[in-house]
Amino acid sequence: MTAPMQVGYHDVLRVWRDADTIPEIEHAWLFDHLMPIGGDPGGPVHEGWTLLSALAAQTRRLRLGLLVTSNRFRPPAMLARIAATVDIVSGGRLDFGIGAGSRPGHPLARREYAAHGLPFHDFAHSVGSLAEACTVIRRLWTEPEPFDFHGTYHDLTGAFCNPKPVQSPHPPVLVGGRSSATLRVAAEHADLWNVPGGDIEDMIGRSALLDGYCAEIGRDPASITRSVHLPVSYDRPGMTRDAIGEAVGAGFRHIVLGLSAPYPVDVAQWVADELIVTSA
Repeated sequence: MTAPMQVGYHDVLRVWRDADTIPEIEHAWLFDHLMPIGGDPGGPVHEGWTLLSALAAQTRRLRLGLLVTSNRFRPPAMLARIAATVDIVSGGRLDFGIGAGSRPGHPLARREYAAHGLPFHDFAHSVGSLAEACTVIRRLWTEPEPFDFHGTYHDLTGAFCNPKPVQSPHPPVLVGGRSSATLRVAAEHADLWNVPGGDIEDMIGRSALLDGYCAEIGRDPASITRSVHLPVSYDRPGMTRDAIGEAVGAGFRHIVLGLSAPYPVDVAQWVADELIVTSA
């Protein structure tokens, strides 16, 4: 994962192009923030979906996505069209990551919404909106005829998406987050569930909670791949390898390694040699 803040486009492109040639690296990710959430608060940050489309056109093999799209930023019908376009540009390599968005009480999130004139709802609203958005997006990707949707949070008339994504029936859906409310959404809608790192015991507990929510609705918990984002230490790779081993041992088999900028020369090959191969 290359968070597209405090860094230039060509720096990110260099890492992704290199990673695209390394079989041990299976997927690459951006984040979805409209202002920096680290470093210089006035520094550069690239819009996630726009950048993802550019990188999709510049790579050939990597699966790719946003970890994760904020459902607060874009109406779901618009987001479905954006994602379908990126899946087409990439030749069917999109993993569609989505979440409820940052909690509005977080100071950095408050700044982000206020600066862009975005509505400011409580977390219960954002999770309810996320559940409806997942339903709307899936229907737009799969239904051949226009439809109406009249929910609590979203209201659409004559909704239709054409062209459809390349992947059939649709791109894999990754739901990100650790709250119990978000886990309920993941149980119903996710092909993959991502947790943003943290204490390993908490991760295990959240995964067990997801198992329980799946059981409540009659879904096999094993049908949801467990994913985790882990920060990479360039100076202490052994610490990162230990974190990878813990996560894999706890059933998290989809590992996203977060790279901090500036990116060292040949960092993608270093990740493969020092973190992936030695952790296998």
